[in-house]
Amino acid sequence: MAYRKLLILGGTNEANQLVRQVVNLPNLKVILSLAGCTHNYGSIPITLIKGGFGGTDGLIKYLHNEAIDFLIDATHPFSIQISSNVANAAQKLGLSRLMLVRPQWENITNNWIEVDSFEIAAINLVKERSKRVFLAIGKQQLEVFSCLPHIWFLMRVVEGVAKDTVIPMGKLLVSKGPFDMLSEKQLLIDYQIDTIVSKNSGGNATYSKILSAAKLGIKVIMIRRPQMPKGEKVTDVGGAMAWLSNKL
Repeated sequence: MAYRKLLILGGTNEANQLVRQVVNLPNLKVILSLAGCTHNYGSIPITLIKGGFGGTDGLIKYLHNEAIDFLIDATHPFSIQISSNVANAAQKLGLSRLMLVRPQWENITNNWIEVDSFEIAAINLVKERSKRVFLAIGKQQLEVFSCLPHIWFLMRVVEGVAKDTVIPMGKLLVSKGPFDMLSEKQLLIDYQIDTIVSKNSGGNATYSKILSAAKLGIKVIMIRRPQMPKGEKVTDVGGAMAWLSNKL
């Protein structure tokens, strides 16, 4: 029997969980694309692609040449450019596309401030007179905060930054979640953090810093999620499996 092809755009914990389940479906070839993050999939029978496709046109060419049947976009909620490329390519080729998007975090403290951009977050730091700030935003937007020399920053990233990257004054930690409540609370205390700046990524892997901030009365400046492309969405791996099983 001929097999069908599924391309998963990954880089999240949900994508990792999904990969480990879809490989058990019969007559399905699984291809996983990672833009930059690295994961160990051991002997799991998948084809792994790293580095992207070269925008919408490159993705369209790949999907056509490889005769992909289904697309599941399980990228980070803030990877909006990738999601837009996937949506445009799927529409162009008439392919079935699903977005696996984990629920966002809800406001759990009176010290929670929602903003639409990293630039507005930086302005709020000045307005609130923060002194010691935990930047939990990844490495791409660190430079935005380098214009605030009077503030000390604790910056946590999954992968190290390039040598020529401009970062604000402070300490850079290279560490990958999940993080537990005890260690996150102690981190905030040890570095005397008075403000956290975070993307509203959702999920459980890094939520403990938000819970810890609430317990310690630390301000949270939360970057709202960008608007996702239109299309079918599910919030968990079970929903994605049900969607794919129905398509098959």
